[in-house]
Amino acid sequence: MSPAAVEAVGISKSYGDRTALSGVDLVAHRGQLHGLLGPNGAGKTTLLRILLGLVRRDAGRVRLLGRPFESPSDAVPDGVAGVVETPAFYPYLSGRRNLALLARLDNTTGDGAVSIESALEQTGLAADADVAVAGYSAGMRQRLALSAALLRSPQLLFLDEPTSALDPRGARDVRTLARRIAESGASVVFSSHDMAEVEELCATVTILDRGRVVFSGTVDELRSRAPAAAHALRTNDDATARALAMRWPGVHIGRPIDAGFEVLADVHALDAYVVALGRAGVAVRSLERRARSLESLFLDLTDHGTEPRPADDASVDLDWGAA
Repeated sequence: MSPAAVEAVGISKSYGDRTALSGVDLVAHRGQLHGLLGPNGAGKTTLLRILLGLVRRDAGRVRLLGRPFESPSDAVPDGVAGVVETPAFYPYLSGRRNLALLARLDNTTGDGAVSIESALEQTGLAADADVAVAGYSAGMRQRLALSAALLRSPQLLFLDEPTSALDPRGARDVRTLARRIAESGASVVFSSHDMAEVEELCATVTILDRGRVVFSGTVDELRSRAPAAAHALRTNDDATARALAMRWPGVHIGRPIDAGFEVLADVHALDAYVVALGRAGVAVRSLERRARSLESLFLDLTDHGTEPRPADDASVDLDWGAA
């Protein structure tokens, strides 16, 4: 396996008596898209702030691109970039002038640096580059933040829910860009609360809940632990359908629903069960997928326990844009 681009071990962070992170490990390798998944308030943004040197950790160690990183006293290493939460820019300057200012401040104008024009083209913002940022939508500001991150020619890129403010086409473009960066040999840590997005995009994933890691591994390993998909079934004879489900291999009865019930089964068992219903004279009036199997597992991993969640990441009074 390729060397680790980011290696974080035992990361902990508290705000007063509230624990945001507790002993969190995260490892992402070069050329890899690594998903950082969790519900809102799980600690994803706090972890990314720590990895970018924006917040001081209470415990743990971090290596970025093979070098120790003692945040926030050390400068972020060359080749490391990120977009965390809501990006902030000078509203009275155009997108292009904001990027030019950031490039000068960060000294990313030398040989080998990504040009401003290239960054704007890659994020689909070239046509609006000369418009004042005050007139940008939330999605355009997100694209501008991605452009700023690209100026650092990242070999390690942290993205904090980068598609949340985008329309479907913009979200697709960001996912395509993230794939292209990883295919170039860089590492991308992609934070999201959307299991389907991470499943589509990432090969490996770390799942956080209440500031703790509840899963870390490949998406294939996660799939192997996932329960069967749940489907809402409505028939003309639910009593017979339930009785048949109780004795049919690979089919389990879930929760009751209005005018029907849930069945849990993989696609092959479900197909055979539906055929058996027809042979038994039971008409299937509707069969609707209620949750993907990985979504079901994600909910199982992040919806247990009675402890209150730690302080939501957004409650910390810090306003950082692209690092």
